[in-house]
Amino acid sequence: MLDYAALISVSAVIREGSFEGAARLMGLTASAVSQRVRGYEERLGSLLVIRGSPCLPTDLGRSLCVHVDKVRLQEADIPHLSERVATEKAFPVSLKIAVNADSLATWFPDAIASFTEQSSIFLELYAEDESHTADHLRSGAFMAAITAEVEPIIGCKVVPAP
Repeated sequence: MLDYAALISVSAVIREGSFEGAARLMGLTASAVSQRVRGYEERLGSLLVIRGSPCLPTDLGRSLCVHVDKVRLQEADIPHLSERVATEKAFPVSLKIAVNADSLATWFPDAIASFTEQSSIFLELYAEDESHTADHLRSGAFMAAITAEVEPIIGCKVVPAP
């Protein structure tokens, strides 16, 4: 069984790049965050975070961070949970989107404006060439992308650009 409290700690370390940054985000000491992460690594029998500057995820750590992001997005869609999820300011629900620079500079900001006004979901936009964004969807690193591919990626749907 996954320990979501520990996974949020791992995700915070990866997102912030350090135990100190994660501690500030979580309102804890760096030592407390480190103990949570190390304890979870010991229970799993595998490293999740490569300690360094910045801290990086191992393959398993990356997969678990992607998983916890997906769970939190799904929780945000459940009516009685969405208010609780929205009020967790230290751990905003985020949606990672790979967007090519041309779309980002032209139509994309208008297309997401109403979404961002009506949602408490934090958008993480990554500029990437549209010929590579589908690879990010396939790997599970991103939940959405602007891509040049016409055929939908398995588990995704295609919505034509305006």
